[in-house]
This record gives sequence, structure tokens and C-alpha cells, in this order.
Amino acid sequence: MRKLALSDEILLSVQQPARYIGGEVNSVVKDPSRVDIRFCMCFPDVYEIGMSHLGIQILYDMFNRREDVWCERVYSPWPDLDRLMRENRIPLFALESQDPIRAFDFLGITLQYEMCYTNILQILELSGIPLHADERTDEDPIVIGGGPCAYNPEPIAPFFDLFYIGEGEVVYFELLDRYKKVRKRGGSRREFLEAAAGIPGIYAPSFYEISYQADGTIAAMTPVNPHAPARVARQLVMDMDSACYPEKPVVPFLRATQDRMVLEIMRGCIRGCRFCQAGMIYRPVRERSAEELKRLARAMLASTGHEEISLSSLSSSDYRELADIVNFLIREFGKTGVNVSLPSLRIDAFSLDVMSKVQDVKKSSLTFAPEAGSQRLRDVINKGLTEEDILRGSAQAFEGGWNRVKLYFMLGLPTETEEDIEGIAELSEKVAEVYYDTVPKEQRHGRVQVTASASFFVPKPFTPFQWARMCTKEEFLSRAGMVSRKMKEMLNRKSLRYNWHEADLTVLEGVLARGDRRVAPVIEAAYRAGARFDSWSEHFRNELWMDAFASCGVDPDFYTVRERSLDECLPWDFIETGVTNEFLKREWKRALLEIVTPNCRAECSGCGARAFGGGVCYENQN
Repeated sequence: MRKLALSDEILLSVQQPARYIGGEVNSVVKDPSRVDIRFCMCFPDVYEIGMSHLGIQILYDMFNRREDVWCERVYSPWPDLDRLMRENRIPLFALESQDPIRAFDFLGITLQYEMCYTNILQILELSGIPLHADERTDEDPIVIGGGPCAYNPEPIAPFFDLFYIGEGEVVYFELLDRYKKVRKRGGSRREFLEAAAGIPGIYAPSFYEISYQADGTIAAMTPVNPHAPARVARQLVMDMDSACYPEKPVVPFLRATQDRMVLEIMRGCIRGCRFCQAGMIYRPVRERSAEELKRLARAMLASTGHEEISLSSLSSSDYRELADIVNFLIREFGKTGVNVSLPSLRIDAFSLDVMSKVQDVKKSSLTFAPEAGSQRLRDVINKGLTEEDILRGSAQAFEGGWNRVKLYFMLGLPTETEEDIEGIAELSEKVAEVYYDTVPKEQRHGRVQVTASASFFVPKPFTPFQWARMCTKEEFLSRAGMVSRKMKEMLNRKSLRYNWHEADLTVLEGVLARGDRRVAPVIEAAYRAGARFDSWSEHFRNELWMDAFASCGVDPDFYTVRERSLDECLPWDFIETGVTNEFLKREWKRALLEIVTPNCRAECSGCGARAFGGGVCYENQN
């Protein structure tokens, strides 16, 4: 039997001990003496969140297909175990082998959300790995980060040896092969980093020097090692059918946040919402064929026993073979009690027809994302959705049996006015009115419930809004209050509910999203003061962060409320995503003029993604 890293006494004294024991169905165990590379994949949040992340499942499966590599997993210990590990000097360990993380060759950390940054430091410290990359020796693992937050790695650059920019299926094997080669000849850590820096998509932050202008903006980012390129190019998969995908994903012991089998139907989005980072950095749209999805569905259900299949993408309605794959899943697995879920659908008759086939409409709520309360502001953000679309879609939904609707909005968008803000309440009211106008009284299942949820806008790198000013905490709360008051004036106010995000958290996210290397000491200071699990409201302590900014002499307003000029050197400008800066500038100007840009299938907008040679850019060409 495996020897667990934690004693029975400790396991019985913490919440959810199954988070730490490994041994799940489809987890991979190898003989460490028969592999050349040990790689630990980390999601810096609690097990239930990390086990829901598709990216780690893909890389875990891909790495373990190699006989010379053993990939294992680690997640952030919950505060109860964190305390016990420190008290008892227990090093952080991987789930599969229960071996200490510091014994591995690589520690790969998924950067999914900025508010997990202090948990990265928790992982490093509990593992006994120096927080700063320049303090590590040949005995320490290579710490590499990847994921959406790697598109601005600068706030956490001092803590990482390498970053992978793009989709992990492309050059990871080349990176591992170079590691084996350097190690075989007895090369040093620095020699490997130099070898890695020459691989497209790999960024070694220690090989770059940053200089600043007198006003605090960046003057230049200069390579100081001959192996480091001036610009790092994003890597992406063009043929989705040939890309590695887990046919035997690990099945968690606990109920994960997304406790279902996931079929990734496509990557990218044709819509071009100007606030959406994913819609820009994952261009162009690349679809997986329905036939490949059918094959994967059969294999994955047989290997997992899951009772739900989720079709994953940024905009499922835009997948061209959606009807085919949904009808197949219903026909093939519906009789066995397997449900199908379809996130990211648009409001139209086709999508509602598809949803009616897979959902018990009397028990489910429907989610729409108008994002803005007025048509003017929806045009600014290029949502491509009219009020008529929203109300017509609502009517069709209510006729189909739904009587609960969730509406997602953002507050603090560029050019937002009081009319736009109050429009959130007014649009919610119109949706409620549609229910009472559409559904005869004798056919209603009680009162309609319309829940409006407002998050606060954070400008993200590589979006047309990356130059935008962000609201202060007070401005965010003032705008949320305006919506709340307007909601209470509505005729159908008893049918309306309203909630909003935390303003403190949003402001901090804004700093970390667009920060530079001068933010790194703030992250470390907040961590030293006790900041952990900042994405969890019950653990987030804003005062720790404000004290950290003050002690480090960093003004958060410099990164949030300041509007950037279009010629400013931004911290992430050294990364090439394929989407050109000229396109982003053009979209920013079109936003200010309230001009809508057509979606990629309606008309090519010349964003630059065509250079990748495939995907939606070439759909209609022979």
C-alpha cells in the first residue's frame, strides 16, 4: 500500500481529507525509477476547484502518455491543513506518489485567475522552494507558469523561472526534451533556462531588464541574454481533432465544482466582445469535429461513469455542428440517465430549442448575458445583442416553460452613463413584463423570477479596453447603489432580484491584471501578512493588501484609474498573440464612436489571426 504523507491523526482533523490522499479513478501511478522527468502540475486553489480545470486534465494525460515522464498533481492546502503542515514541518506533496514537491524536476502552475497569486507563494513556501527564482539552485524544481494570466506575467515574474505563452499541447514536449538533453550532459539550471528561452512561446523573465520613464510608465523591456528573443510568440493548436484529449480523465473523490465530463467542442470565439480577453487571446475559432466528439464521449463515459456531459466552449451556439452532437448525445446516452449541459449559449430560437431537449425546463433557470443595460453601451462593448434579441429570446423561453432568468451585467464599462446604469433595472423589468404578457395566467408556474447580477469591469491585457480607465471602489459602489434604487422603483419589483460583486476585490484584480514587476513585492508582502485564498470572500482581507501597497510604496491607482495613451509601452507588449496592436487600437476607437464590428463569420475584421493559417479565417475557402 502507498504510504500517505499525512498521518491518520492529521487527516481526521481537517476538512475533506479526501483532498489530499490521491488514488482517484484514472489517476496515474508510475515507478519513479523508470522515468526521466517528474513533473508536478499545480492549480493554486482548493482541490474541488482545481479538479474542475480542463487544461490540467489535458496536460496530465498528455504528459503521462510519455513513458519517460510522470506527471502528478498538487492543489493548495485549505487553511486548516496549511496551519498543521507548518506546525509539524510537513513539506507539500504530490497526490499520486505523496512525495515532496521539491523532489520534482518541474512545478507547473496554472495561472487562471489573478486572485490566486498569493496561493502560488503558499505552494512554493510549503514546498521548501525559494520564492524568488534568482535564489533557486540546481536542487530546486523549474517553476513554470501558463494559462490566461500568463499573458501578463510581469506582476509575478520574479517568482517564476519560465512562462509558457499559449496552448500547452504545442511545445511542451520540446521543452522536456531539452531538459533531458541539458541534464544528461550535466548542464546547470541557467544552461537549461537558456535552452528553453530559444523555444517559441517560452518566456524566461530573468533574461529581461525593465527600464522606466520619469512618470513611472515603462520605457523599454530589453533582453539581456543572447538566447532570449525580443518578442515571445503565442503557441496554439490548429488541428483540434489531432490534439491530445483525455479519454480517461481523473475522477475526483469529492464533488468538484464542475462535477461532470467535459467535451471541448471548440476554442476561440467569433463574437469580438471588446471587454473579453478570452475572445481575443484564443483567436481564431477552431472546431473539433462532431465525429471526434462522439468517439471521445463514448470513451470518456465508459472510463468515468459520469452522469452529465458538458459541451465546453466560449460560445457554444456558434459551433457549427451543435445540433448533430446534441442529438447524438441524447440518442446515445439519454436512456442511461446521462444529462447534457450547454453553457455559453446565445439567446435565439435555435439555442432555446436545443436547451429544451436537454433540460427539465420546470426545474432550471436560463442565463442571458446582456452585459450592459442600454443598447448604446452594448454597441460600445460590441456585444452584438439588441434589446429586441433579449426580449424575443425571453418570450420564447417563457413559452417553452422557463420562469426563472438570470441576467449578467457589468458596471464601470467605458463611456458608461447614468442612463446606462439605470438601464440594468429597466431591462430586468422589461424581461419580467414579457413573462406576464406572454404566458397566460392559468399556465404560469408562479411568479417569474429575474435575477440581475452585476460584476465590476476590469480592463484586461490584449483587449481593445486594455487602455481604459477603471473605476474606484467608491465609484463602483455608487453605481451598484443606483441600480439597486432603480430596481425598487419597478412595477414588478417583487419579481426582481439584484446582487453585485465585491468592489475591493475588483480593484485589486485590476492592479494585478495590468501591473508590472513593481507589483511583485506587494504580492509577497500581502502573503507574508497572511493573505491566502483571496478569491474566496470569507478569506479575502483587503486591509492586508492596502498595508502591503503602502509599505512597498506602490500606488494602486497608477494601475487602475489612470487611462493609458495608445502609444504607452505596456508590460505585456513583448508578447505576440497574433491579434495585432493596430486591430486593438482600431477597436478601441470604434468603441468610443459606438460602432459595432461584425462577428468573424459575418465579415473578417482583419485582426491578424489569419496568419495562423486555419480556423474560422479559412472556413469558406476551398
